[in-house]
Amino acid sequence: MQNLKKLTDEQLVAAYIAGNNTAFDILLSRHQTRLFGYILHIVHNKELADDIFQETFIKAITKLRGGNYTETGKFSAWLNRIAHNLIIDFYRQEKAENAVSTDEGNSQLLNHLDIMDDNIEDMLIDEQIGVDLRNLVASLPESQREVLIMRFYRNLSFKEIAEITGVSINTALGRMRYALINLRRIVAEKDIVLTR
Repeated sequence: MQNLKKLTDEQLVAAYIAGNNTAFDILLSRHQTRLFGYILHIVHNKELADDIFQETFIKAITKLRGGNYTETGKFSAWLNRIAHNLIIDFYRQEKAENAVSTDEGNSQLLNHLDIMDDNIEDMLIDEQIGVDLRNLVASLPESQREVLIMRFYRNLSFKEIAEITGVSINTALGRMRYALINLRRIVAEKDIVLTR
């Protein structure tokens, strides 16, 4: 067990896939505090955060056992992506459950076809913008991508980013600056539109 604690996340993932359940326990203990904090920061509800946290690790176990984990970055970023997707799924489901029918009463304005078409079109455009943005962020060098995600998606301060990544605040600021420069360059080169 002591030797396992010295392994990197990727080595622990490989050990778990090979059948060592203790390796996953170490991964869980290594990432649970930060992951739970990330989820709670977004949902602002401890019980909901607990549910999503548990579902994140269940999904992670399922994906690892199914051979659906590819080493494209850090294990912690992969966990955050799973949690983020589960949070989005929760809010989409909640929104669908809370939708009110306007078929009864004098609510014909809300059932007007033009309004419906605009909303669907806007949703499709927003979805495409999200895909384009994720692809842009994924194309950045890892050090820049990591800082950008921590700053914009996890809302961490540059001091916190510096502490987590083990670099100075100036280095974290520099990486963010270069990330933004690279994003602007790629957007201009590929003529990508990120607004409706």
